Amino acid sequence: MSATKVHENVKAQAPDLGKEFPRGPRQKLGGYVLAARALDKCRAELAKTQGEYHYACPMDRMFLDFAGIDPKDFKKAVAEGRNDEEMDRWIREHAKNGSKEEVIRWSNELRDKRISDLDIELQVYLEEYIEENVPEGRVVYHWFDVYDLEEGRL
Repeated sequence: MSATKVHENVKAQAPDLGKEFPRGPRQKLGGYVLAARALDKCRAELAKTQGEYHYACPMDRMFLDFAGIDPKDFKKAVAEGRNDEEMDRWIREHAKNGSKEEVIRWSNELRDKRISDLDIELQVYLEEYIEENVPEGRVVYHWFDVYDLEEGRL
């Protein structure tokens, strides 16, 4: 992002993802699950505090693709120093998908998605990921639970 100037507010807003976790996948922004988490990762990337996290990863792309928002446009809006409320408004103004009902349905489907409902490639990946990152003895059925268990929200 060499051509885009990063507003000084971004560093103050960015979490240090080497020391803390981004918001959970269930937390909504602009009405979308995954959006607040994507925002945290984007801010951290801009502030160079992303740790092992990557903005516009496949998980972020699920939100961005469904909303019809280009990852570069989202990153540019974040780089301008918008706070959460302003980004919520920006997402609602720039999302290209249809109705509020569609967004609610999509968000609920992701919230309820079981690991067995995911593409087989992701299921294979998660088998090892769960073993390495989820506390021993915790049974995981829903996809978002993987991150909430690993990051201490459940």
